[in-house]
Amino acid sequence: MGRRILINNMKGQKQSRLDLLEKKIDAITRVIDHLLKESSNTKTMSVGTYELLKYFPGFKEAEAQLIQAVAEKEVKDGVE
Repeated sequence: MGRRILINNMKGQKQSRLDLLEKKIDAITRVIDHLLKESSNTKTMSVGTYELLKYFPGFKEAEAQLIQAVAEKEVKDGVE
């Protein structure tokens, strides 16, 4: 009889551990979903900001200067 109680107790511990792991997985899944949504929102905001900046005077010149500066830095740093 004592052995049966011990076995039942072990099954209960395994089940509670499985329940805990399931809750942790659910929580991690929710966090990942939230991060994916935030990443998508950030991308949307970045694209919108870029599109808005195109209407500012001097944007083309500033963009060309930035591209040239990045290319020069890559050559200096040896990045291809």
